Amino acid sequence: MKDGFDLKEELKKLPDCPGVYIMHAADDEIIYVGKAINLKRRVSSYFRAKVNRGPKIDKMISLIDYFEYIVTDSELEALVLENTLIKEHSPKYNTMLKDDKSYPFMKVTVGEDFPRVLFARQMKRDGAKYFGPYTSAAAVKDTIELVKKLYGIRTCNKSLPKDIGVGRPCLYYQMGQCAAPCQGYISKEEYAKKIDNLLGFLNGDYKKVIRDLETKMKEKAASYEFEEAATYRDLIESVQHVTGSQRVVKNVGIDQDIIAMARRGQETVVSVFFVRDGKLLGREHFHMTYSDVTVDERESVIALGDAENESLSADKTDISTDNGVGTEIITSFIKQYYNGTPFVPNELLVEYEVEEQELLEDWLSKLRGGRVHIITPQKGEKHKMIDLARENASVVLSRDLEKIKREQARTVGAANELANMLGLPSADRLEAFDISNTSGYQSVASMVVFEMGRARKNAYRKFKLRTVTGPDDYKSMEEVLTRRFTDERFDVMPDILMMDGGRGQVNIALKVLNNLGLDIPVCGMVKDDNHRTRGLYYNNQEIKFPKNSEVFGMITRLQDEAHRFAITYHKQLRGKEQVHSILDDIKGVGPARRKALLKHFKEIDKIRNATIENLTSVKGITPEVANAIWTFFHEAE
Repeated sequence: MKDGFDLKEELKKLPDCPGVYIMHAADDEIIYVGKAINLKRRVSSYFRAKVNRGPKIDKMISLIDYFEYIVTDSELEALVLENTLIKEHSPKYNTMLKDDKSYPFMKVTVGEDFPRVLFARQMKRDGAKYFGPYTSAAAVKDTIELVKKLYGIRTCNKSLPKDIGVGRPCLYYQMGQCAAPCQGYISKEEYAKKIDNLLGFLNGDYKKVIRDLETKMKEKAASYEFEEAATYRDLIESVQHVTGSQRVVKNVGIDQDIIAMARRGQETVVSVFFVRDGKLLGREHFHMTYSDVTVDERESVIALGDAENESLSADKTDISTDNGVGTEIITSFIKQYYNGTPFVPNELLVEYEVEEQELLEDWLSKLRGGRVHIITPQKGEKHKMIDLARENASVVLSRDLEKIKREQARTVGAANELANMLGLPSADRLEAFDISNTSGYQSVASMVVFEMGRARKNAYRKFKLRTVTGPDDYKSMEEVLTRRFTDERFDVMPDILMMDGGRGQVNIALKVLNNLGLDIPVCGMVKDDNHRTRGLYYNNQEIKFPKNSEVFGMITRLQDEAHRFAITYHKQLRGKEQVHSILDDIKGVGPARRKALLKHFKEIDKIRNATIENLTSVKGITPEVANAIWTFFHEAE
């Protein structure tokens, strides 16, 4: 247990009130986040004798080193906080939604004097009217183009009526797609009528629009104005294209999301059908992970709800059609998905009953601003829609399984292969370093991180060299590694340190690690005469691997990424004209002090070697700034 953490004493301190509990492993990693109506009862239950908890929970409990908790005023508040923490930390033992999508909306700024129609990715409380969500950004853009032609509604950012008469009318006015309120060509009252018609159209009054367009088309044709008649004909076709492709279902006036799933092993696809005003607008599929020890051990390939699997032996029932697993996955999906989407429908039709349905309905109703019902249909039209969603999920899962396997082979599989090749327990986190300079002028370095074979770009780091001048890659690498492994902000150590080069770079890394008392394996990524990855230098010997192997591909990507990241950083600096002086990076040194320092000392090396007393002799350099300058140049030594 964590130093100072007494499990028995901490359990006694737990309050009898709602809240969120957070389980940590020995390395401080958050492995599970849960909510409870009574923290004392819920958290204590994890540490009692096993009572049919299942292998997944037992495995998680064996990894718990300590816990913490946050008290809330209500269970609903705990639910919201739980969702936020799960999204932020992605705990290993929480069922996780992989996708993080936002759906487009059409926004009409009705609060303005001359409202606009806009494309939006988020629904905000800004007084505007939102229509959607749509499953296709292209559909939103097509509809905006259509309503501009139908009603001449503006899409510009001009502030009206303040800017009326400023500048010339835009191209959309010339094309007949804007009524040009910016020029005063239409009154506020006339424009408001257009907005009312637009809102009617977006609310589903398509028949009236088509009827009006047909009347105008016939009038133009009767007066032999065939080009204008053709324009109205094209508009009718556009309206029919935008509205006619929607599949009609029953329950007109009801907004529904229909949620079902398919699962094989640890891979799950959740399918969501969007029904708006009784019309099926589209569907989306989401991949989720579900960690289950039983699944791992049996290596089963089973889809939930798949009729072909009903004849499976009884001992596999718990992982093929177990309602408990389905309930957990669907409940987790609802919590995570609706916590991030701005629109919640009247009804959720779900394949499996959800946990704490009443609480979830209260939470969703609060998000919607109106009552939301979660229904698990057993028969009838609604059950048929569940069957359709499940069938689609199964198709997507079958299609994507091979892709998932290939991706796992080139990432997790490659990392495991590397660990086996080197005889190491793990290669989960790799850190690669590279130096970039132009004839030694303003050297910079990159640190690239791969975790489980995948680039983890939010862990990348850039370094400007402080103590090295000239093209000395060894000295540069020594400084960078020293800074990396003495900086307290780096709280995770790599499983393997990957150097861009052979024996020389490896020895520099080993020297730094030895000086700091660190035991981390170091590999050199060796290139051939054509500057292509050839093998690894490890323990004083070169290890080659087949060029068609997954580990070869991963090492090549890692080496190329480190080089690319360093070069990109160097180009950015040159583009900003910042490479002339590293003094720009010192806190408290602005243009005036930099100029005074260079005027006094003439060279960067003389500033680097100056004492604090020498530095304070320069006009404008206070003792605090002098100390910052000295520390900047000497902290990596």
